[in-house]
Amino acid sequence: MDKKDIGKALDIMIERFGHDSLISLATIDGNRPAVRIVNSYYEYGAFYTVTYALSNKMKQIKDNPVVAICGEWFTAHGTGENIGHPCDSKNTEIMTKLREVFAEWYYNGHTDENDPNTCILRIQLTEGVLFFHGARHDIDFTELIE
Repeated sequence: MDKKDIGKALDIMIERFGHDSLISLATIDGNRPAVRIVNSYYEYGAFYTVTYALSNKMKQIKDNPVVAICGEWFTAHGTGENIGHPCDSKNTEIMTKLREVFAEWYYNGHTDENDPNTCILRIQLTEGVLFFHGARHDIDFTELIE
């Protein structure tokens, strides 16, 4: 994919997912796939969600970080990682965005930042397929990682 096409595809990604978006997240539970829908936010080749370190998805990602996602005419593979607590100073920048993006539900009792097991899941994409107006865009996200 040339730079013009990758730029267009990434602009579409931001338009579709650069806000509170629902995506399906698939992990591996032993030898079986497990899938669930999560609220997420996309930027710079990664999706972010605030979750709970003791949840099944985080346990599965700890055992096998390879994940797949799907949403709004986009499918991808990536690597899931617990990047720490929302109040950790290294997460200040992303959490400023996530609190704003998820504001509609973030403070309704669903998320407890006082709980040490509250965490941020980053899904660093590796490759994906994006469809837009009948065109297929194959994206190699590893080319975006510095």
